[in-house]
Amino acid sequence: MLTFKSLELKDKNIINSYLRQQNYRASDLCFTNLYCWGRKFDTQFAITPDWLFIRFKDNNGRNSYLKPVGAGNLKEAIDLIQKNHSSFSSPFQMRGLTKEMIKEIEDAMPGRFDYQLNRSVSDYIYTTEKLIHLKGKKLQSKRNHINRFKRENDWKYHSLTGNRSLVEECKNMLDKWMEMNKEEKDPSLVYDDHATTLMLDNFEYFNLKGGLICVDNEIAAFTIGEPLTEDTFVVHVEKAFTSIHGAYTIINQQFIENEASEFSYVNREEDMGMENLRRAKESYHPDILLEKYNARFK
Repeated sequence: MLTFKSLELKDKNIINSYLRQQNYRASDLCFTNLYCWGRKFDTQFAITPDWLFIRFKDNNGRNSYLKPVGAGNLKEAIDLIQKNHSSFSSPFQMRGLTKEMIKEIEDAMPGRFDYQLNRSVSDYIYTTEKLIHLKGKKLQSKRNHINRFKRENDWKYHSLTGNRSLVEECKNMLDKWMEMNKEEKDPSLVYDDHATTLMLDNFEYFNLKGGLICVDNEIAAFTIGEPLTEDTFVVHVEKAFTSIHGAYTIINQQFIENEASEFSYVNREEDMGMENLRRAKESYHPDILLEKYNARFK
């Protein structure tokens, strides 16, 4: 029988030893996200010599599982979590499944599951070249925003990587950003603040990369990310003051140019079903919409 336990900071190395074996490019499969959003989703894990199992609560409080990560007999691994789930009253379900994962499940257990697209947790993935150079007619407005920002502001880009004092200053900027956005109706904003604070508090321990934009020597925007797979970088956090025209656009471009240019792709994570966030991510015309599905037994 599997024994699940809550994620702790000290579990980073053991979790990563399994996650390094995969190349799905899915933002869920990252210790930083699993740990920092663990408060919202009650994320837990269990391991065997061959497999890592992740269990969490969906938005309705029902236990859910990611596809097991590891090597070996996938059917046996799924049977293990199904047996573990038998003590709960809710239906067994796996979530966050990419098409690549579904193919592997179907090869191991053909015809056992129904799959339903979950658009709100599908990841937006872009080529690094696109986000740096913003070429073409479709991204003309992005170039215009950046050009206006540069004309109107005395600005500088600074890397957070290896600069603890600037990381601490970002916490003050986050407090100001939260104060300015406190009227937002989105209930996940509190969890977003908690997750971002954990990333800043544990910036070096998570081996994160970050960057900020200063305008008149004050932080106007910052962002945080890290390598996800061999060819893909993931952006976890992007905060900017909308009162400064183009602040979001310039930090997006400058961060990738300065911190992630060696990667082929950038995963900017999901839109969480928020219409404004969906429009913002779609406005960059993703090269890959990494669709994710929920699975339940037929």
